[in-house]
Amino acid sequence: MLNERRKWLKAGLATAASGAVPAALVGLGANSAAWAASSPAAVDRRLVVIMLRGAVDGLSTVVPYQEANYYRSRPSIAIARPGETDGLIDLDGRFGLHPGLAVLKPYWDQGHLGFIHASGSPDSTRSHFDAQDYMESGTPGRKSTSTGWMNRLLGALNHDAPLMRAVNVGVNLPRIYAGPGNIATIASGDAATRPLATDRPLVNDAFARLYSGDDSMSQAFREAGVTRREIIAGLDGVDTQADNGAVSLRGFAQDANRLGSLIRRDARVQLGFIAVGGWDTHVNQGAGRGQLAGKFAQLGEGLSVLSKSLGERFADTIIVVMSEFGRTVRQNGNNGTDHGHGNVIWLLGGAVNGRRVHGEWPGLDDSALYEGRDLAVTTDFRHVVADLCGRHLRLTDRQLAGVFTEMPQMPVSMSTLKT
Repeated sequence: MLNERRKWLKAGLATAASGAVPAALVGLGANSAAWAASSPAAVDRRLVVIMLRGAVDGLSTVVPYQEANYYRSRPSIAIARPGETDGLIDLDGRFGLHPGLAVLKPYWDQGHLGFIHASGSPDSTRSHFDAQDYMESGTPGRKSTSTGWMNRLLGALNHDAPLMRAVNVGVNLPRIYAGPGNIATIASGDAATRPLATDRPLVNDAFARLYSGDDSMSQAFREAGVTRREIIAGLDGVDTQADNGAVSLRGFAQDANRLGSLIRRDARVQLGFIAVGGWDTHVNQGAGRGQLAGKFAQLGEGLSVLSKSLGERFADTIIVVMSEFGRTVRQNGNNGTDHGHGNVIWLLGGAVNGRRVHGEWPGLDDSALYEGRDLAVTTDFRHVVADLCGRHLRLTDRQLAGVFTEMPQMPVSMSTLKT
């Protein structure tokens, strides 16, 4: 029996070393045990990425309400102009924010929220699976890339400050974090703090006696325990109501609160990621009210909660909100929109040069549409993220080349940051 237990734990610890700590041991996820192996110094700049899976409609998020073709193309789902019933929130006289995102308007007014319109991946795919893969690997059009750009980013940051911490909220390790770097995964809802067998004193004492030696398995078991206690302590007092274990819009606010609180409490955490689903609006999308408006209200609330839960860390954190591609300019026969191309990237944080819609706007005239149907991409998403990594996270050009290995030449700085 003793040998069987040792075999079980040995298999679990081997999995931990390769990137997936079993919930029975830690309840946190990939490579978490390595967190306890050192005490890295605090960091002063952070990056959080929110991925909206399903292709959010950027033309309903930040609406070019001066474009006549926008209203001609969307007779039943266009958002009314500012000042009209259920109308847009004016941003700059050209673009308006969806009324469902009204909770974020104060961040715009304070200069902490900005957008890069007509942005996205240069690849033409309209497959969710492929487009997400390309956006998370950072190599559009190439499926053979084995690592995600945030894992490569972690490696570049670790070059100067060993074992900086990266956190994922969700059930599985996402593509964007694939690679050799150590990532801690916090399960959505209450899964991260749900009692485990090893939390019971008698069980924990038995395992502690069993693995009290100096061998690698014993060391890994102790490190896993330290990591679990450390993260639970960091989440103490945070709402952890269950949401079926998934990162959904319904539970996004509580997950965002937990991530922000962890970053605030642990000055060593530098990278964070949450993927939120539910943005594939082929049917009954709605306008100022309706399906999409409800989703935006939940998303906006979650982003506001994340910003507030960061506390003083908000000043040195940039939150990037992105999606695999946009949606068609013209509505379809089901009062929805189909898979498109260009989209809008959001930037939220204390270092953001906000109150601006950045990027080169191509317009919505028929002659300007990509393949005659979509908003064109004039800003490669890699240029946006690389600019943030270089100027905000202080990566050198050489380090950036290792993170974004196949990126076209960077244009002039995009002025998306205050400094």
